[in-house]
Amino acid sequence: MLTMQEIKSHYFFTDEDAETLKSLRPLAETNADLLIDEFYDNLLGVPETAGFLNGDPVLERLKQKHRFWFINLFCGVYDNQYLHNLQRVGHVHVKIGLNAHYVNSAMHLVRRFVVNMIRENFADREERRKKTEVVEKIIDINLDIMSASYMEEELKKVFISHRFESNLIRAAERFTYGLNLILVVALMGASISVVGLFISDIIHVFSGNLEKGILAALGTLLILWMMVELMENEIKALKGAKFNILVFVGVVIVAIIREILISTIRHDPLTTQAFLAGTLLILGVVYFLVAKSQNTSSLS
Repeated sequence: MLTMQEIKSHYFFTDEDAETLKSLRPLAETNADLLIDEFYDNLLGVPETAGFLNGDPVLERLKQKHRFWFINLFCGVYDNQYLHNLQRVGHVHVKIGLNAHYVNSAMHLVRRFVVNMIRENFADREERRKKTEVVEKIIDINLDIMSASYMEEELKKVFISHRFESNLIRAAERFTYGLNLILVVALMGASISVVGLFISDIIHVFSGNLEKGILAALGTLLILWMMVELMENEIKALKGAKFNILVFVGVVIVAIIREILISTIRHDPLTTQAFLAGTLLILGVVYFLVAKSQNTSSLS
């Protein structure tokens, strides 16, 4: 299952695009009611879709939901939570038996409305072009995610155990997410302990053991840096980013550097220090190769 980060990368959707959409939110809020009127005039004019809109309470509730969805196109934050919300919308369409054709045609209406909205409110041609491109990206992403629900429904006809598999995968995803949360909390607690250790090392500096205290404090700072990098990586993972192996290689390098510092304080044999230095050199080469590989992948 693709993450939101992966989906955005396939559409070349950038942080700058997100900011552009966010800047259009006030304009979208102003025009939301106009869109909803046009949107439902179209739905009520088609017998196949009008049948889903029986009763004023149902109609009003759906209007509010579609208004929220439209304004949320311009929220500026497009993470895994945004992905899950769209997946729920797609699953509701499938559940009520709405043909995918009407989802596509309704999205076309929204696309046309937003393009006209931009054309009417921005005089500069180049500015209109850029904003229109970004809007079309987010609409295509929405349609892509919703359409995936229909493909999943087709798979159910092929795989008898699809429901069990879906529930199992969903439970595994939630379990993994929970483990990541626990890991972040554990890293926070460990970081607080490292700060206490750093304070203890500083006390050693002022107690007269200058060389040992400074080297120990430096080693502790390296540990603290490791904790910060690990926490940042875990937070990015919770937001939907890919697993970054480079961070963990860097953490191991920092650990070896700290071990070299401690080995110097203990006056370990030269063979031990040479072994640590050789290990550091190998890890440095691994770090370089991994970094180069990641840069090559991002450019391709």
